[in-house]
Amino acid sequence: MMRHTRLEKTIFINSTLENVWLYLTDKDKLGEWFHEGEANLKLGGNYQLLKDDGKPLCWGKITEFNPPNRLVYTFTHDLLKGVETTVIWELSSVHRGTMLKLTHYGFENADVDTLGMLINHDKGWDGHLGRLRDKAAIQ
Repeated sequence: MMRHTRLEKTIFINSTLENVWLYLTDKDKLGEWFHEGEANLKLGGNYQLLKDDGKPLCWGKITEFNPPNRLVYTFTHDLLKGVETTVIWELSSVHRGTMLKLTHYGFENADVDTLGMLINHDKGWDGHLGRLRDKAAIQ
């Protein structure tokens, strides 16, 4: 029986919902903690996040765009061999800051070592989310 496995991470950021939202959707701010975008993210749009040399690193389509509370997009890259996974960002206000929840699923659909891909993305999101927490914080 195939189990649908999902990565789930929650962080708290000393920032407003609106500011954190910018860090998830603005092409330049994405580059401060994740990878620079080819363009700002918007509903129904395709997106590409770029390597340092300007070539696509990961890409997909924005399927839900509800500022500043929820962003959903498909996500793939070369190692996933074109199979689209799904990334969900949920933001809510807590104690004068923002709680950000990430859910990433769909790895079992790719013809890859699913456990290895989960471990790789789990580590990757930890690093990226740590940088997001630092960059988006209001000083």
